[in-house]
Amino acid sequence: MSLSDFVKDKRKTVKLTQPELAEKAGVGLRFIRELEQGKETLRLDKVNQVLQLFGYEVGAVPKTATADS
Repeated sequence: MSLSDFVKDKRKTVKLTQPELAEKAGVGLRFIRELEQGKETLRLDKVNQVLQLFGYEVGAVPKTATADS
């Protein structure tokens, strides 16, 4: 699952609109829209502000070995 899908699913689960999520997270509505649309360049601190509302944060995760490696 992508980060954008994760945030959108969590937002809908708690029945928040994008403007409500933006207000609760302390970020702009445009940021929420870009996050949910999968924009590739977003400020990590702001992403974590949003994820914190759901009890998550972005962090370093070891890559899983693929069949090609």
